[in-house]
Formats: sequence, C-alpha cells, structure tokens
Amino acid sequence: MAALWEQNIRKVVPYVAGEQPTDTNIIKLNTNENPYGPSPKVQELADHMDSDVLKKYPDQTAGDLVRAIADYHGFKPEEVFVGVGSDDVLAMCFMTFFNSDKPVLFPDITYSFYPVWAEMLRINYKTLPLDENFCIRPEDYNEPNGGVIFPNPNAPTAVLMGRDKVEEIISSNKDSIVIVDEAYIDFAEEGSSVIDLTRKYDNLIVVRTFSKSRSLAGLRIGYAVANEKLIKFINDVKYSYNSYTMNTPSIVLGTASIEDDEYFKEKVEAIKKTREWFTEELKKLGFRVLPSSANFVFASPRTKTAEEVFEEAKKRGIYVRFWNKPIIKDFLRITIGLDEEMKKVVDFLKEFC
Repeated sequence: MAALWEQNIRKVVPYVAGEQPTDTNIIKLNTNENPYGPSPKVQELADHMDSDVLKKYPDQTAGDLVRAIADYHGFKPEEVFVGVGSDDVLAMCFMTFFNSDKPVLFPDITYSFYPVWAEMLRINYKTLPLDENFCIRPEDYNEPNGGVIFPNPNAPTAVLMGRDKVEEIISSNKDSIVIVDEAYIDFAEEGSSVIDLTRKYDNLIVVRTFSKSRSLAGLRIGYAVANEKLIKFINDVKYSYNSYTMNTPSIVLGTASIEDDEYFKEKVEAIKKTREWFTEELKKLGFRVLPSSANFVFASPRTKTAEEVFEEAKKRGIYVRFWNKPIIKDFLRITIGLDEEMKKVVDFLKEFC
C-alpha cells in the first residue's frame, strides 16, 4: 500500500530527449544539433573570457543579449524575452498564458514536450490530427480553446506550413494566445517566419532558439518575440519563479553569435544544401521522405522497418531518432550532419536496406 504522502506528489511521464552517448567515435544525428561549430567570434570570446565574472550573479534582464536580438529583428528590447533554451521560454509561456478551463490546442504529431508541460501544470489540452500528408489543417483550430501552440516547421515531421495558413490560425483565434514555435525556421525558405506578424496581432508569440541554426545547444539560449504587454506578463512569471535564469557566458557568447550574421547564414545554407542532397539519395533508395524545411529529414524505409534500421544503425555507430508510436513508427528522424557523415549514412543504408 502506498504511503499517504504519495497522494500529494505530482506524477507525470517526463519528456524523453534523444540519447546522448559519451562515445565520440560515432555519427550523432539524433538530436538536431548543428554539425558546424559556433561563430569564430564566439570561440574568440570564450577563449578570453575572464572567469572572475562568474563570482557575481548575471544580469537578470540579460540586457545585452535582449538588445542584440531586438536589433537583429528590428524590434524594441521590451518586445523580447530570453530564457534557458526555447524549452524554458515555452514552459514560461505555458505557465503564463494557458490558464483557461478550455483546452489548449496542438497537433497530435508535434514536439513531445507540449503534452508533458500540460500534464505537469494540469492544463486542459486537446490534440488535433494532421492530414494524410502530415500537414496541420488550419480549419481544425477554429473551435473554442484556451490557447494554441504549434511548431513551424513542425517536429518531428519537418513539414512547413505557409505564412497564409499560419496567419489563418492566428486571425481566427484573436481571443486566445497563439504561440508559433519557430525552432527550425532558419532552415526554411526565406520569408516563412511570422515574427513580423507580432506587430499585427496582439495575441501572437513567436519563439526561437540558438540551439539549431546558431550551433549553441550547449549554452541553452531561447527567446520569444511579442508585444510589450505579453513580454511583461512572461517576465512577471519568470521573476516570480527564478530571476537569474540566464548565465553570464550565455549572455556574452549569445550576443557575439548574433553579431556574426555572415557566418550564421553561410552555415545554414551549407546544411540546406546537404539536406537536399541527402533527401535525393534517400528517395533513390526507395525511402518516403517528407518535404523538409528543417535541419533534419523525416523518412520511412521501404524494405526494412524503421526500428530495424534504427537498431542496426546504432550498432554501427550511427545514431538517429525513432519513436515506436502509432502513425510515426514507420519513420526515422535523421539530423543533417557534415557531408562526410551523411555519405557514410547513405553507404550504410545502401548496404542494409
């Protein structure tokens, strides 16, 4: 019989991240990290950072980083919120805005942290199915709700929804907060972001991360852009929860990354080029590959099961992502690595599949 104190424990099924093996002699394509290092400006600053700054608390406003992000996108600092990775930013948004009795809406196939936060915070939610092509259907989001959230491009499918359809969801939910999670938007075609629409719609929040396109997953930097009122609400929750979320190295090095736009764009284009080549190679092998606008592909093998490919690849030191779940159990999510890594993956698939 369980002890009485167990009745007061908040029990949830936690989010399961991609495996982080300690062996460095592998091809790691399971967590959507950027295969290229961060900007040389980041490296230079890291090499010469005075460790004496670590004895003091960081700037709780992360002012330098906030101003750099705001300037980069053409916004005011008051319209930007930063957190410890986009996960922290999204969690703060869940706590701040999703408090209605009506359900929060998000896709059934999407970032798997959404239902975890909802369960942990006891937020009522409802998942809506994707269509047969793994696309979000904007018309499904017209029902009464306590908020809407979805990634664009979606994860783990990598499928991008056009701006017009994203705006359709935003405009049809003016009485609810709509969060567009743009973790992978830098790998989509130019003009796909809706960050500019935060000026048009006072219910819109756009969330971004430095973990993917800026090669700074280890620093944990994420941010949100919205109107001043919404940003103040998020900050009020943050300062009531943990005032010092951003550490000093993240603030300093993240600011340097923003300032090196040429390097950032160069590496994003390199990943996109490799993605297109890899997609064509998979198709030659008979894989079904969903159209990708991210730094990964979502692909289904023809002659083997996805689980068989996943297990054999792991034995050979190639780590990809597999979910043994309905609808997506036939697919693998494969991060785009360096050219030489992806060629080794293709060689393995040619032999095994």
